[in-house]
Amino acid sequence: MKSFTLQILRGTEGNQFLEEFELELTPLMNVITALMEIQRRPINKKGELTTPVVWEQACLEEVCGSCSMLINGIPRQSCTAMIQPILEESGSDTIYLAPFNSYPLIRDLVIDRSRIFQDLKRIQGWSEVDGSRSKDFGPKILPKNQEVMYELSTCMSCGCCLVACPNYTKTTQFVGAAVVGQARLFNLHPHGKSNKEERLDSLMGKGGLHECSKAQNCVQVCPKKIDLVEAIAEMGGQVTVHAVKEFFGSNNPEE
Repeated sequence: MKSFTLQILRGTEGNQFLEEFELELTPLMNVITALMEIQRRPINKKGELTTPVVWEQACLEEVCGSCSMLINGIPRQSCTAMIQPILEESGSDTIYLAPFNSYPLIRDLVIDRSRIFQDLKRIQGWSEVDGSRSKDFGPKILPKNQEVMYELSTCMSCGCCLVACPNYTKTTQFVGAAVVGQARLFNLHPHGKSNKEERLDSLMGKGGLHECSKAQNCVQVCPKKIDLVEAIAEMGGQVTVHAVKEFFGSNNPEE
């Protein structure tokens, strides 16, 4: 049976180290399976007994977004990262795992992603629903809007697009493509439109759309293949129109 090596960046903030584990390659093995094998038998490549590797997981079917990590330097979901194709693509028998580097490190491959959810609060990533218990039909949504909204609704807040973004780091305040996409989603929603101006105000402020350099890395790594570049462009247009209206409105003596 062919073997391979998992090289994992472990430890806590300011105290990280590399540790290698040699594993047997089994059919349809993914990164999560490999980590589970280490958890079952935590012996490193030197033959030393060590502590099990810490990581996050939940759904194991690329829906929750919790198992995100850097795999050979690329932000990915480890539940759908298959070992055999990764080895063949790299031409090596070693796979490198590391935690996302745009967030505070908790331990090993576990990071604190609360910044994403704080930014979603900032742009009011929700719909204010009145009469939710009504038996009447909900508001009509045009099919063309439904298609866009469905794609945007598949976002898992996994953070892959954010880690790939050169403008999203521990020292910047840019909200990132995922949050911009959710702003577009709720601006399209019939109920969400009630907070449209507040969302656009947030995207005009510090950390808003003006801090995007249009690198387009986000759309390259999104596990759900969401057209984040198109979402950023659309929201850029909405912000521009909103800013013009705000400017002329504030300079109109009759208002």
